[in-house]
Amino acid sequence: MKRHASRIGLEPTLPAAGAFAVSGRVAATLASQRPRERAILVGAEGWKRQAFSGLESLTELERLADTAGLITVARVLQSLRKPSAATFIGAGKVEEVRELVHAVAADVVVFDEPLSPAQQRNLEASLRVKVIDRSQLILDIFAQRARSLEGKLQVELAQLQYLLPRLTRQWAHLSRLGGGVGTRGPGETQLEVDRRKVRERMAHIRRRLREVARTRQLHRVARADAPFPTIVLVGYTNAGKSTLMNRLTGAESQVADRLFATLDPMTRQLRLPSGSVALLVDTVGFIHKLPHGFVNAFRSTLEEVQTADLLLHVVDASHPNREQQVHTVHQVLAELGAQDKPQIVVWNKMDLLEGEPLGIAWSGSSSRVSARTGQGIDQLLARIEATLAQRLEEVRVALPLNRGDLVARARRFGRILSEEYSSDFVELNALVPAKLAGQLRSVALAPAKREESGPASLATTPARQP
Repeated sequence: MKRHASRIGLEPTLPAAGAFAVSGRVAATLASQRPRERAILVGAEGWKRQAFSGLESLTELERLADTAGLITVARVLQSLRKPSAATFIGAGKVEEVRELVHAVAADVVVFDEPLSPAQQRNLEASLRVKVIDRSQLILDIFAQRARSLEGKLQVELAQLQYLLPRLTRQWAHLSRLGGGVGTRGPGETQLEVDRRKVRERMAHIRRRLREVARTRQLHRVARADAPFPTIVLVGYTNAGKSTLMNRLTGAESQVADRLFATLDPMTRQLRLPSGSVALLVDTVGFIHKLPHGFVNAFRSTLEEVQTADLLLHVVDASHPNREQQVHTVHQVLAELGAQDKPQIVVWNKMDLLEGEPLGIAWSGSSSRVSARTGQGIDQLLARIEATLAQRLEEVRVALPLNRGDLVARARRFGRILSEEYSSDFVELNALVPAKLAGQLRSVALAPAKREESGPASLATTPARQP
């Protein structure tokens, strides 16, 4: 039988057994006594167009496996014309992987492509070890990283969505349930009971997430009363978003050179050069081949992207696949309906580049920085402020004298062009954010009311420079 070309690579050396990175003192103690699982990674290429080559995607999968606590002992890359419906890689290649499992004493085989429930069952029966795919690996990492209630609920929902079609008849001896005279009959199979319980749990989680989403919406309404513009960090995982967040705001977000080092969003105040304030939000990093249902499960968290005034798209300028990573982020933003948001591309990790990098199209809406060293941060802040200023709205209103708080807000969050005081009102001309412009108009005096107050102007305050 003719076999398709493949490449198999064995790791020359293996790190010492270590601990799983899990939360909780007891869990960490138990994990420190448990050897790390040994994994074989299996990838395929040639059967469809992809932004990343098979080898590049497999290298990223190895980093994901390390983040999940696995030791990669071998990698297999096969060239396919068409995946096998039964085992994805075909019977001949399954036999090779089975021999490799015994040769390297592997505990788990990780596929870089999504597997159907039938493919996963057939592979586990043939290889006699645990078989997972990229989606399941990413969800496992999220389960380790989630800290907030919302994050844990979102991860559990995504895991249950993944699990539901993979439930099998594992309890044949309990194939029918019944109890006593008058209740015997077809009843429910154990599989149907399990599916019903999973669906009930998913419905419960969705209700909890709706409650959390309502709370988040109340927080957004509260922020609207103090009209800080919202800036959201987006980008491929490990592009340096958390490091940039720490550099810009002095936050203490976890930073690590691994994929998905942080999962839960963080919001901090950002002070701009003029002294005005904005809110900076860090979000979970994106990755290609996201698990099915990821965006839906994490939609309430990613709503911060949809409501942002400005996106900072952080890109690892030193990464060889930076263009493909940018394309992946654009795809996720389009799925969220945020592709038309104002955006500044932040080319990060410039300190790791030697000379002028090839293949990067510098533009007026981009900045070159190093979040680790601070290079280019002042220029980035100036660009952020200039971009936000373009979204200011000019308003000319007459405010009652007792609304000096609104004048102060206009001075703090925008730019006063002129303010003229009369005996009963102040006439204000200012450039302010759209949210504040609406507040100013809602309390402004009608023209007839101003005429009743008289035309005399008592004092004029010149416009302040920004």
